[in-house]
Amino acid sequence: MTKQQIFDIFRETGVLSEGHFALTSGRHSDKYMQCARLFQNAAVSEKFAKEIAGQFTGIDLVAGPAVGGIILAYEVSRQLRVPNIFAERESGRMVLRRGFSVKEGARVLVVEDVVTTGGSVKEVMELLRGLGAVIAGVGSVADRSNGAVDFGVPFKAVLSMEVVSYPPEECPLCKRGLPVTKPGSRGLKQ
Repeated sequence: MTKQQIFDIFRETGVLSEGHFALTSGRHSDKYMQCARLFQNAAVSEKFAKEIAGQFTGIDLVAGPAVGGIILAYEVSRQLRVPNIFAERESGRMVLRRGFSVKEGARVLVVEDVVTTGGSVKEVMELLRGLGAVIAGVGSVADRSNGAVDFGVPFKAVLSMEVVSYPPEECPLCKRGLPVTKPGSRGLKQ
């Protein structure tokens, strides 16, 4: 897909919003990507998952953080014809539940819908490495850092773009008194 085709899909599905947002990373931005809107349509989900899956070979397992990586992990794993799992927060840290496990030495692709700071992905990577997995790469629908996040493994995003974000105390939108919306799922990160 071309960048223009991706943006057209984002507009058609309502993925990209503008305003004043508190991101799941805790930072503030004038743009927010709600990729859950993208995953409402199976055909669209499949397109993006194929783009990610096509970038990696030799994968044994696909894993994602809850909530943003669950559907993407499923669809990418379907494209690669391998199993998938997801990690959840429990007492403020990522864990595997629901009987999920990882074989020692398994080559795992970690996926996330949107990467801003990479915090959730890094937590999942640490969890999986602690269980003996080999992290083969990271894939995402959108990389808001425009390649600035380094996972120490190959990282492929369908769309890489720079979306400026700020610590709340430095946010110019806050300083202008604009109301902030908190649309993310990190309320789960207690």
